[in-house]
Amino acid sequence: MKYSTIYKSALLDDVLPFWGKYSLDNENGGYFTCLDQKGKVYDTDKFVWLQGRQVWLYSMLYNELEKKDYWLDVARSGMKFLRKYGRDDQGNFYFSLTSDGRPLVQPYNIFSDCFAAMAFAQYAKAADDAYAADIAKMTYRNILDRRTAPKGIYEKSTGTRALKNFALPMILSNLVLELEHVLPSEQVESTLDHCVEEVMEVFLRKESGLIYENVDKDGTLNDSFDGRLINPGHGLEAMWFIADIGTRRNDDKLIQKAKNTVLRLLDYGWDDTYGGIFYFMDAKGYPPQQLEHDQKLWWVHLEALVALAKMYELTECPKIWDWYDRVHQYTWTHFPDPVHGEWYGYLNRQGHPHLTLKGGKWKGCFHVPRALYQCWKTFEKIENKKTVQ
Repeated sequence: MKYSTIYKSALLDDVLPFWGKYSLDNENGGYFTCLDQKGKVYDTDKFVWLQGRQVWLYSMLYNELEKKDYWLDVARSGMKFLRKYGRDDQGNFYFSLTSDGRPLVQPYNIFSDCFAAMAFAQYAKAADDAYAADIAKMTYRNILDRRTAPKGIYEKSTGTRALKNFALPMILSNLVLELEHVLPSEQVESTLDHCVEEVMEVFLRKESGLIYENVDKDGTLNDSFDGRLINPGHGLEAMWFIADIGTRRNDDKLIQKAKNTVLRLLDYGWDDTYGGIFYFMDAKGYPPQQLEHDQKLWWVHLEALVALAKMYELTECPKIWDWYDRVHQYTWTHFPDPVHGEWYGYLNRQGHPHLTLKGGKWKGCFHVPRALYQCWKTFEKIENKKTVQ
């Protein structure tokens, strides 16, 4: 069976039906994300970034795959819920809400805003909704205003050790392209320039080839728990964002640098004893402070597959293909649930399900379907290229 067929079938015949059957809140709008192994809702709280991710996912499928009324209806349900309940008086998106929209946790996390901006921009394109586009633009401006102090008044550190974090420039490198149709072109390009510089010249270190999660404000390394933190999955996800930028700009040098970084991160982050990619690591080999550091997570392996598929399409590098084959075999034999559908999110180091949930506070309808879609379409290009040859 072709790889494109494997990913297409998993998306359309397994993952999307699971979320369509179990996650929709037909009473209040929006989505339940706390789903057990069989899809039963075990908690009704709604986490705003996961609401935004699901709006984005169904809007994207409508825009890019097929104009199915059902997909647009699902996206509209979440969009209306977020529009009505998601923001405080300053336009910042809360972290979590009750099932009927009452705020639970203040908007301390800028990533709620990032995924809301993605959601409203993609929905605006799908529904030709000017008001949704305005919300996307306003939210994006708010993100830029907050990016030097993302948590604002909710920041708990004293500022004594002022570090900047990799996550925001990483996500902006993808977010700005998601909003390209509602932003001025010069703003898109200047943001991309900034993100490429930050990701590839500041957080990616020449001496090690690794991407650090935190560096000092001046870009130097900090010898502390946070300063030594490596998250291979974050780096791998960022590299397929960078590959998309390199493709957009016909920048082969950038693509090659991203490819080499993928190889380095996998060589560094792979568990040679049990297989799979570690969640967190310490750059100097010390014990990480995260107790879950040796778990194997769904999104890490899915982002690795997307990065590897894209890098192989762009470079046809044999080492990339060897790694793709290794990560594919591990991922597809450990994460999908052949009995109840969808994918496990959390494995222990040995590769057994640590939690059997299909969704929760952090796992929703996003990483699995997005990666399946990305790999499906990338392998179609690879397979078509080989057919032509």
